[in-house]
Amino acid sequence: MKFATLARAFAGALGLALTLHGTAARAQADWPGKPVRIIATFAPGGSSDLVARLLAQHLSARFGQQFIVENRPGAGGNIGVDFVAKSAPDGYTLGLATSGPLANNKWLYNPMPFDAAKDLSPVALVGEIPLVIAVHPAVKAATLAEFVALSKSGKDTLAIANPGNGTIGHLATEALRIQSGAHLRSIPYKGDAPAMTDAISGTVDGVSAPVTSLITNIQGHKLKALAVTSKTRFPGLPDVPTAAEQGVDLQATVWNAVVGPAGLPASIVTALNQEINKYTTSAEGKAKLAALGVIPLAGTPAQLGEMMATESARWKKVVETAKISLQ
Repeated sequence: MKFATLARAFAGALGLALTLHGTAARAQADWPGKPVRIIATFAPGGSSDLVARLLAQHLSARFGQQFIVENRPGAGGNIGVDFVAKSAPDGYTLGLATSGPLANNKWLYNPMPFDAAKDLSPVALVGEIPLVIAVHPAVKAATLAEFVALSKSGKDTLAIANPGNGTIGHLATEALRIQSGAHLRSIPYKGDAPAMTDAISGTVDGVSAPVTSLITNIQGHKLKALAVTSKTRFPGLPDVPTAAEQGVDLQATVWNAVVGPAGLPASIVTALNQEINKYTTSAEGKAKLAALGVIPLAGTPAQLGEMMATESARWKKVVETAKISLQ
């Protein structure tokens, strides 16, 4: 009797489990059955926001359901990504995040509201914007190596503006100083524009910032570009060599990627990854991203996860050595 009772209980539990599994499978198969939010982690109008809107437009057309961009800026991207991390892993809340909250910020903010390695599902790489190190035209250096040598030749350190404490422009300057022994002083500003303005006026010797914010003034000869910090030359400035070409081991880009909450179903991750890769490798996607100064990227969710871990470890060393803190 007891055995029969246990058997019936087991059968009932198994039936319930199979029913729930079948319901979950159908829910994933029917995804998306309602609008999907893409959380943009910076304010409207910036490159991150515009990339999110390009993706939303493409994904809406491909999946036959609206993908809506919702801006949640603040704390270097942490506020938006934290919202994603704490959302239900049902595929209806995604994030378009940058390298800050996905890799660098954990060493700059204490405490961090989330753990990118544990609380997020990597979905797809989208693109990257390299930095450029540029100087006032009067600075007597035509290459990055000459600039480093110039910084060591006098009593005064050279002042390099950046868009703010903890930004990739700041981290790149500190990495250059640490690796080359250059006598540099990082000067933080509240954004790309004021940092660029003081570099143009000669108030500071140079500026380290995303290339998209400086390209017009470089092309107009108001600033002299010494190096871009990507693996290959930036298409918009083909005559400007990379730091690596000049013997300086410095790579620093603002990269962005789509992520979801931890536990996002594999079927949804795969579907999104495939469509995003199709877009970033298509002629249309490449052209539209290039218009924003973004170099398209593609890859698997696993490769994105590896990039998050590798970049985090690399910038941890710089943050600790330079004693950078945002507290």
